Amino acid sequence: MPACPASEKGQTVPSTQDSFVVPRIELLVDRESGATVTRTAVVDSDVVRIGSHPSNDLVIEDPLVSRFHCRLTRQERGWRLTDTGSLNGTRVGGIPVRDADLVFPECRIEVGGSSLRVREAASTVTDSIATGLSCGALYGQSACMRRLFHMISRIARTDAAVLIDGETGTGKELVAAEIVQRSSRRDKPLVVVDCGAISPNLVESELFGHARGAYTGAHQARVGAFEQADGGTVFLDEIGELPLEVQPKLLRALAQREVRRMGENIVRHVDVRVIAATNRQLEREINAGRFREDLYFRLAVVTLHVPPLRERLEDIPLLVSHFLDSMGAADRLGMFTREVLATMERHTWPGNVRELRNHVERTVLAEVLDLDGEAQVPQARANGFKVDVEVPFKTAKEALVTEFERRYLTELLAWAEGNVSKAARKAQLDRMYVHRMLHRYRITRTDALAAPLGGSVPPPPPADL
Repeated sequence: MPACPASEKGQTVPSTQDSFVVPRIELLVDRESGATVTRTAVVDSDVVRIGSHPSNDLVIEDPLVSRFHCRLTRQERGWRLTDTGSLNGTRVGGIPVRDADLVFPECRIEVGGSSLRVREAASTVTDSIATGLSCGALYGQSACMRRLFHMISRIARTDAAVLIDGETGTGKELVAAEIVQRSSRRDKPLVVVDCGAISPNLVESELFGHARGAYTGAHQARVGAFEQADGGTVFLDEIGELPLEVQPKLLRALAQREVRRMGENIVRHVDVRVIAATNRQLEREINAGRFREDLYFRLAVVTLHVPPLRERLEDIPLLVSHFLDSMGAADRLGMFTREVLATMERHTWPGNVRELRNHVERTVLAEVLDLDGEAQVPQARANGFKVDVEVPFKTAKEALVTEFERRYLTELLAWAEGNVSKAARKAQLDRMYVHRMLHRYRITRTDALAAPLGGSVPPPPPADL
């Protein structure tokens, strides 16, 4: 399978391939629903799901076992067990746990009235992954990231629905963007819907549109995301935030490939690929009754897990170099000495790659302000920026960056005459990233075209509009 091509910024991706051993774990069930049994399952995967639902990798027929009871996740330093909100809990070696590292060569797990032994199995199954350091806007040299690059290149060629899970800041949007860029729909519409940033009573309209007069304030008809993306892709970010009452309608859209605007009886057929992302464990949400099981399986035809930064600390030097390059500050690489990088690798990075990028930007900005402050002040004052030393540095810096991003994006979109793809190419940014930034600052095509190039930028609308 071919590797992801090099990024547009010139990152060289070697054409050679590297073999790796596919993770293999052996599960030996010795008690099921209180009865003695002998059953063995061998699973080749980074993630192993255990529960009573038939879709699990290991199915336990026990009324005390939840549908999605727990999961085992392979990390760089071993396997980790996570209880996914089971009703009766999970025990490791007789101790109740919600999250625990497994100790091998053998570990005993108890779920409900059942128990099993877990051990790593020697694997002879191999595959090939690229030895390159990037997959478009994604960077990493660790085995887990190279496996992710490999999966992206395989999945992109299909039209299967994809569910991307991972913690906040791991880069789920970038994974989705790379899938789109390598698919046959790359030149078709891409519509991003942030399910966590929309008022619950407006989600249905955002997805499927509405007719004029469908509700108070609906003064004109509106086309929803699925119609806008016809022939292309809909990216549903933070799908775990989708209100329960809207989920059946999304399920129908996925199953029947048709939508109906609010206030209308007309059914419109659409051809879209759906990619969803979440920082929640949807199995836990299903157990708690907050997410529909049938919708989960429609979305998770293929599941990709994006590892947190703490599980790939060896990628930090590469990521730092990439961030500096993207900032136009490659000459500041000397600031990040071996000792500094070693300190960074001891940090847990709860904000993941996003936190790392912010740290790099703050570090560089602090040095630039310290070394070049006198040269920068006249230009800053010419633009109407005033320094207020009563405000903490971090707060002042974030406010300045926010104002810059909002002004830059507005003028960029005006230059591109409202064409997001053209704007993204001009700024050398990923199209999906531009979509998300425009959504964050509530910048519309109308706002951008109304703002003269180089002129003042109107303030963003109130958050409740």
